[in-house]
Parts: sequence; C-alpha cells; structure tokens
Amino acid sequence: MKRTAFTHFHEELGAKMAPFAGYYMPIEYTGINNEHTVVRTKLGVFDVSHMGEFWAVGPKAFDFVQKVTSNDVAALTDGKVQYSCFPNDQGGIVDDLLVYRFGDEKYLLVVNAANIDKDWNWCVKNAEEMGLKIGEELINASDDIAQLAIQGPLALKAMQKLTEASVEDMEFYTFKEITFAGIENVLFSTTGYTGAGGCEIYVNNEDAVKLWNAVFEAGEEFGIQPIGLGARDTLRLEMGYCLYGNDINDTTSPIEAGLGWITKFVDGNDFIMRSHHQKLKEEGVEKRLKPFVMIDRGIPRQHYEVVNEAGEIIGEVTSGTMSPMMKQGIGMAYLNKGYWKSGTEIYIKVRNKSLKAEITSLPIYKA
Repeated sequence: MKRTAFTHFHEELGAKMAPFAGYYMPIEYTGINNEHTVVRTKLGVFDVSHMGEFWAVGPKAFDFVQKVTSNDVAALTDGKVQYSCFPNDQGGIVDDLLVYRFGDEKYLLVVNAANIDKDWNWCVKNAEEMGLKIGEELINASDDIAQLAIQGPLALKAMQKLTEASVEDMEFYTFKEITFAGIENVLFSTTGYTGAGGCEIYVNNEDAVKLWNAVFEAGEEFGIQPIGLGARDTLRLEMGYCLYGNDINDTTSPIEAGLGWITKFVDGNDFIMRSHHQKLKEEGVEKRLKPFVMIDRGIPRQHYEVVNEAGEIIGEVTSGTMSPMMKQGIGMAYLNKGYWKSGTEIYIKVRNKSLKAEITSLPIYKA
C-alpha cells in the first residue's frame, strides 16, 4: 500500500483511512456533509498526490499528445490546460485526463490514480510506435510529485498570501510556474473537480511538508479544513463531473457520455478511433449519460435499474448520492433514447420500489 508525502498528517489528524487505487488515503475527517459544506462555502484541502503525471517532451510531443487524446491539442497555448480523454482501440475510453501545455515540445498529462499503470502502458505502446524514447521523451513522474487541491470560494484569496505572483485572478483551466510558500518552480493550476473554484499545487515530494504547513497557516483565518475523498465524490457529482470506472470506462464512447465537447473532429486531429466516434456523433447514439434528481425520497446507487412508468428497464445508474447542499438524492445514469430531455420523469429501482426522479441539466446543484 503506497503512502503519499502527506499521509502522516492525515493520520495525526485522525482521518478515517482506507485503501484507494493502491494508496492509503483519507476518506473523511469530520464527516462528509460537513467537509462538503466547507468546500462549497469556504475552502478545503485535498491530498491528490495519488494522481499520475506523465511528461511528453521533444519534437514529437505534440504529435503524440494529439494522437492519444480526443480534444484538439492545437487549440492550446502555453499556460492553458485542457480536459480530454484517451480513446482506446475498441471505441471506449482508457481514461480521462488533463493536458497542460508548457510549450510546443513540452506537455504534462495528469491521469487518474486508479489507472496510472494502465494509462502508462497505453501511452508507452503508442509512443513507441511513433518513435518516442521512453524515459527521455515520455516520462512517468507519478511517484515524484506531491499535489494538494485547495478548493472553495476563498481558496485563491488565501493562497495569494503565499506568493508574489498574481493567482487570485487566474482564469479557469490555466496554470503558472511560480515561487510559492518559498518553494521554487511550483506548478499552480486552476482546474478543479468540485465546481467550487480553487487551485491545485504540484511540488516535489521533498517540499510536501513545507507546502502543507504553509497552506494551512495561510488558510486558518478563512476556516480551512482538510477534506477526504468522500466529499470529493459528492462535490463532483453535484456538478455532474464524470468519474472513471463509474460514468465512463473501456466500453463507453465519449459521445455517449456527453463528452462530445472534448472530442474534436477538426482538421489535423486524427486521434485513435476518430472515425468511429465521428460516426456516433453524426448518426446518434442509443444511450446517453444524463443527470437526474430524485423526486421521491431515496438515495440512488451505482448499478440500480432505471425504469419508465410502465416498469420497463430503460437504463442503469452509474453514480448516485444524497446531495449535501440540495438534501435530495441525485445521480447520473445511462438512459435509452427518448428519456434524455430535462423534466422527463424516470423511476429508480431502490429495494424493489420504483422511486420517481426527473432528468435535469448540468450542473445538478445550481448554486
């Protein structure tokens, strides 16, 4: 079981710990509802050092990233970040990821913790076919990097205290390399997985303790708290953000998952299986991932059946929870054609009862 550079802090704070993606991670500290509310109203700190980081560098870096990801890397400029996915060779998704552009010959790919080995093997396979040197032009830095995500409406205000660089006014999905808390060459980005605003801070493992202490000292006046992975899941679900393994996987097309906006069919973007996904977009799909809100009292869970008024099965729940902000059950489900429009009534099978729900738009929680 791997430990992050921050694990001892979680243990000292009495976090409920559990295995996650091969790491020993904090699930909650004071309770998911409390931690969730702290992030929505103030600011909270997530240890996300378990995420994977791959560097693609050199003259073939752009062509490589353009081939293995579905979004159009040519649209990126230095200092910008792009949400994307790795299409596999079967019409599904290897993983979803973030692409950071440092320059035309330098990109950082940030991937999900549970998929690091799978993603790395996939990238190596394609990089070797394109003639990239593994270890020189494609580098797995996952074990060398510590990362904190500080999320919430007060996050950037608090973090501004720790750097002379201007971070409070940074646009969504951008990044800077700055000196932060006295640490040089810190990667500071504003992507987020909560919908509450904030930043991610990447440092080398040896700087992790210094970073943790500085972040909590800077945030103390604003009510900063450590947050576990439990609240990370409820926060992302209120926004309708996909979770790999639940809402997307090796068999789901990004078109079916509502990720057509990161699947760009533009000239020069000849990503893996492009023609397959383009055909799905043009001809339409039979199922789509849609967000819903419970009308009847109940909590939807992954794999629960979705039925229509006549009791016919029309889909399956992929993610579900009780929204701490809405005090309602919410979720996402793949549904058959004809049940995609906002306001459409559907029924979730919970313990042999058909509980009424309604299709909604994103984000599910509308602050």
